[in-house]
Amino acid sequence: VTLSCCWAHLRREFYKLHSAGSSQTASWSVARMADLWALEAQIKGQTPKERLHARRELATPIVDELFMRWEEELTRISGKSKLAEAIRYGLSRKSEFKRFLDDGRVDIDNNSVERAIRPQTITRKNALFAGSEAGGHVWATIASLLATARLNDINPTAWLTLTLERIAQGWPNKQIDELLPWNFKDS
Repeated sequence: VTLSCCWAHLRREFYKLHSAGSSQTASWSVARMADLWALEAQIKGQTPKERLHARRELATPIVDELFMRWEEELTRISGKSKLAEAIRYGLSRKSEFKRFLDDGRVDIDNNSVERAIRPQTITRKNALFAGSEAGGHVWATIASLLATARLNDINPTAWLTLTLERIAQGWPNKQIDELLPWNFKDS
């Protein structure tokens, strides 16, 4: 597992300043980040290798320009300003924010994951049926696996049904990884 930071969370800090009209650097940053998402829209659905190539050629210069400008700007502004906070947030996690440039499988943001887990979050807040802490852990594990199936364009009901059938028929423990949603084969 490799940590990658979400550009949408970073953008949010600059966008607040941009919306308030309080910073040209924030407005410029939001515009440059929009260029990154425009590129991501163009390469969506391509193979990780193709995404990596496009990012290295087109996104890397934008990202490098952003970080270079932020480093320069940080020397000119008050360290207590909201802009300085936003810049420090990005600079302190620079390598994690750049991770998507080195791996075509990594998304620029985690918006799709956050959308996928929102129903579970709402259910968690409203559900009192777990019965115990252990029941809550089981529910959370199953909910996570179902969300993962959806993220991998797999019918969660079909995945869960076939997985439970396979386990009931004596699926070998050493091959349990083959039943995970990202390895699912409907056969």
